[in-house]
Amino acid sequence: MNPKIYISRFLAALNDLFGRGQIAAIAAILLLGLAICTLILMLMNFAAPTTLTIASGPPGSAFEKSAKKYQSILAREGVTLKILPSQGSMDNFKKLSDARQNVDVGFVLGGEVPAAETGDLVSLGSISYQPLMIFYRGKPKHLLSDFKGLRLDIGQEGSGTHMLALKLLKANGIEPDSGTTFVNTVAGDLVRALLEKRVDAIFVMGDSTATDMMRELLHAEDIHLFNFIQADAYSRRIPYLNKLELPRGALDFGKDIPAEDTYLIGPTVEIIARGSLHPALSDLLLEAAREVHGTPGLFKKRGEFPVPQEHEFRISQDATRYYTSGKSFLYRSFPFGLASIIARVLTFIVPLALFLIPALKLAPAIYRWRIESRIRRWYRVLLDLEHDAFSMPMRPERLEVLLRHLDHIEETVSKLVVPAAFGDLLYGLRGHIFFVRNALLAQRMAPPPVLP
Repeated sequence: MNPKIYISRFLAALNDLFGRGQIAAIAAILLLGLAICTLILMLMNFAAPTTLTIASGPPGSAFEKSAKKYQSILAREGVTLKILPSQGSMDNFKKLSDARQNVDVGFVLGGEVPAAETGDLVSLGSISYQPLMIFYRGKPKHLLSDFKGLRLDIGQEGSGTHMLALKLLKANGIEPDSGTTFVNTVAGDLVRALLEKRVDAIFVMGDSTATDMMRELLHAEDIHLFNFIQADAYSRRIPYLNKLELPRGALDFGKDIPAEDTYLIGPTVEIIARGSLHPALSDLLLEAAREVHGTPGLFKKRGEFPVPQEHEFRISQDATRYYTSGKSFLYRSFPFGLASIIARVLTFIVPLALFLIPALKLAPAIYRWRIESRIRRWYRVLLDLEHDAFSMPMRPERLEVLLRHLDHIEETVSKLVVPAAFGDLLYGLRGHIFFVRNALLAQRMAPPPVLP
């Protein structure tokens, strides 16, 4: 049999069951739902981007080295990580805060940014410690106040080292105008400046302190690493600082360097992101951070980082979910590219289902009310006509007017098209019209009323 015949029969059955009005209503609901979901997809990008930009640090810095490791790890998942060099932590924060800059994430030191200036930026957690090290010449010193009046290189102005050093020195009564000289040595010349006695002490942080540099300085004659014997007090007075320990002999077992357990202090490094960062990319970055920073080191244990340690920046909801339960189900169960496609499809289907399920449930009720109202409104007309006919004695001319009105009602009702499911209502109305007509005709055949 011709398929067109089957289609015609199917449509006829639907029309008989629901009526053209309900089919049109369902079609309109479907089209509206599709339009809404299409608009949502056009206005919002639910699929995870495949490119990401990170603000790292100066060339050769630990920040840049970490960013390159992240780049390799994300490339395995088909995500391109663009590395944007910067002057360091504070510069990274400024780039993230500037909407004109195309930056998604960056490395920022804890404690550098006032909480009131964080805006919509969020933290994905801390990924490492950044110890402050003070190398100095001369007799051993026990307090930071012992550096008063000396020539100190506290790092380039605006750097994390410079800002932290100023804060610590000020807490010990040492300020730029207090007789202490602050020297700004050319980058890369710090060790030589100290060895050649151009400065008395240098302040460096983990980002710029390689293990080789530490060994060279501590093997040199009359060079010492400052031991923060008040590390506990500093970490309690300044919440974003941590007490760190460099164990005895950690740099050279044979020569026992350092010759004693040495305490340091320092903030943590955080991955800071814009609030719009896609959840899947947040998961990927934290997976990379776990791979890069989860190994043991001089100042950390295996698996100690990353950690949801909150300072000025609030931990993002996606990062909190990751630390609690790991990657989201889709990105845990499927490759990144496939999971992204599935997520996009789901974001189309779910809103459509949420709209269509209640809408389609309401459609039959609305349609039934519409059909019934088309029939029942004629009952009101019929009741009014009957009331006019029998509320008082009727003259013949008035009776003829009412019969013509009834003819008009009957003609209009006969043109109503309703599904078979509502046939009882239509035939009931036509039966009542017939009843009223018989009553009026009976009035015509009755003897005329005696008029006063």
